[in-house]
Amino acid sequence: MSDITTVTATEFKNSTGLFIEQAAKKPIAITKHGHPSRVLIDIDEYERLKARDTRRHYFVEELPDEWVEALEAADYSHLDSSMDDEIASDLRKQGIEAP
Repeated sequence: MSDITTVTATEFKNSTGLFIEQAAKKPIAITKHGHPSRVLIDIDEYERLKARDTRRHYFVEELPDEWVEALEAADYSHLDSSMDDEIASDLRKQGIEAP
């Protein structure tokens, strides 16, 4: 990671202003107990990376119809069913009819 400056959390705490300025030019990796913990990057770089993130979350009600159909048609026989009874029991306790 030669394009990243690495500092300890203590160094970062003692020289925060300096590292904030340096982060405008290249990322600052902050370590805790010798392991990378956080990365400080320039806001423009963050926004660039965020714009490339195409992941999206859905509530069940919002799932596209073709996804629902694919899930309903999928073969789940290869999955471990050992907890199905316990899950169904928990659902019933919550007043939810188990499939």
